[in-house]
Amino acid sequence: MSGAPGLAIAREWQRFTPGERLARFVVYLGVVAAIVASIQTVEVIPEFIADAPEQIGDMLRRMWPIAWGFYPEGVQAPLLESLHIATLGTVAAVLMAVPVAFLAARNVTPHAGLNYFAKLILVSARSVNTLIWALFFVAVFGPGALAGTMAIAFHSIGFTGKLLSEALEESNRGTIEALQATGAPWLSVAIKGYWPQVKPAFWAIVLFRWDINVRESAVLGLVGAGGVGMALDTALNLFQWDRVAMILVAILGVVIAAEIVVTGIRRRIL
Repeated sequence: MSGAPGLAIAREWQRFTPGERLARFVVYLGVVAAIVASIQTVEVIPEFIADAPEQIGDMLRRMWPIAWGFYPEGVQAPLLESLHIATLGTVAAVLMAVPVAFLAARNVTPHAGLNYFAKLILVSARSVNTLIWALFFVAVFGPGALAGTMAIAFHSIGFTGKLLSEALEESNRGTIEALQATGAPWLSVAIKGYWPQVKPAFWAIVLFRWDINVRESAVLGLVGAGGVGMALDTALNLFQWDRVAMILVAILGVVIAAEIVVTGIRRRIL
């Protein structure tokens, strides 16, 4: 009997309940089924996979030696254009994202309708890939740097605005309420109350977004949105692999330089 003295009931410890084990099995089964369905859908050709190392080796041999002399005439100008696209796009994104972020922050704008409208803008902006924005603006403005700048700007609104609105919502209410109690206008509350608290987060967001935009601006030219991507697309279409290598090396150098610059600025101002 279970209640008899000196008798212990043997218990077996189990990490998951039967329901949890069933749920894990269903999840694993779904993942495997999704992988199998994906492989069948994309129609992977085993012969191409087996031949891939040889093709990569052949391409690398064609890229060597790198066409270093192509840099002054064909890489420098579009590379600088990509940096300009990233910089102007980031600045435009910040100018558009700041008011949207204030509307999205519940403690700043205590109106549910405006909050949801602002969040809809942020979600819509970042849900569309930069290349899709670029295709849209190329159709509107034509090929060139303007389309790339607008694509960078509109895609960056969602990222910048979301993080800034979260920083605003985490701000200390004591300072804000003190300013409001003195009858300070809203602009003074924003400058004297919110800005000092979100300033570190703001600069961190802007620098991080610019760093991302430098990378993204390098590929926008593949769809005609200006920058070094257009030079890369031309070299690829003409099978000029030594020039392709030069462009890739230049892009890598700019990305590394941007990372160093951003890290240095963050260390100084944050």
